[in-house]
Amino acid sequence: MPYRVAIGLSSFGDKDKTPKKILEQAGVEIIPNPYNRRLTEKEIIAHLKGIHGLIAGLEPLNRKVLQSASNLKAIARAGIGLNNVDLEAAKELGILVSNTPDGPTDAVAEMCLTVLLALGRQLIPSNNDLHGGRWKKRMGIGLKRIKVLLVGYGRIGRRFGELLRPMGVKILVTDPLATPKNLEHDEHSVTLERGIQEAEVVSLHANGAEIILGQKEFQKMRAGMILLNSARGELLDEGALLQALENGKVAAAWLDAFVQEPYSGQLTEFDQVLLTPHLSTYTRQCRRAMEEEAVRNLLRDLRTNEMA
Repeated sequence: MPYRVAIGLSSFGDKDKTPKKILEQAGVEIIPNPYNRRLTEKEIIAHLKGIHGLIAGLEPLNRKVLQSASNLKAIARAGIGLNNVDLEAAKELGILVSNTPDGPTDAVAEMCLTVLLALGRQLIPSNNDLHGGRWKKRMGIGLKRIKVLLVGYGRIGRRFGELLRPMGVKILVTDPLATPKNLEHDEHSVTLERGIQEAEVVSLHANGAEIILGQKEFQKMRAGMILLNSARGELLDEGALLQALENGKVAAAWLDAFVQEPYSGQLTEFDQVLLTPHLSTYTRQCRRAMEEEAVRNLLRDLRTNEMA
């Protein structure tokens, strides 16, 4: 009997059909995401009925979901984070879980740099001014000698730091796993409290679903800072961010990840907030690399589970 593989990703194989062709050549029956967005708990439970393998995005794969998927043998996450997967439940149920930790690194780091330059130089409001018939020169900030706090110093945080370093940025790092061994350049390891008080820019690169920046942290920040979040919507207290935008603690912000997606909340009302629909990994090179690696991981784990 051929494997039945469900797709959790909203855009699997959209620009490059190679990952899909690998599945087809393996004789797999592909069940696409029927909604072209992140699936809810109820939707993913229905989507996994009779399914042997899942190419996963960020849909909730908790114990209830996994227990309902009686045929599921392997989950291949196309991305880094696995906090949406109950790994303990998966192990108990004999479901093999993999991810693609290297694929998103360059694409997300490049996006962070792009956004920081755009926000710092006020490119978006300047463009809007001119489209609206207003000739207005806005004063921006450059990157030389500013302090950027990287909250999380894994693959993406480290790569973003590498892109910033030649521009004369002073890099601050807060990460419980940061050691002198992986701080090989001129980074400075700091506590979160010290970092948010010193930095002009705070960029989130942490995993998990716990709030890192809440009301207390925003109150301690220096006024006029720039906030970047390419990681997880759960890392921010949105109410506290809204207040910080109103009182000027945060001069500009970019969010690419949200607790609820698609997003339609109050941040859409702030012109100084750049919002993107979770597309930091959306380069052709990155999507193909992640999806192809996820497909190969899935086929390997399905065969491994079959032989066990």
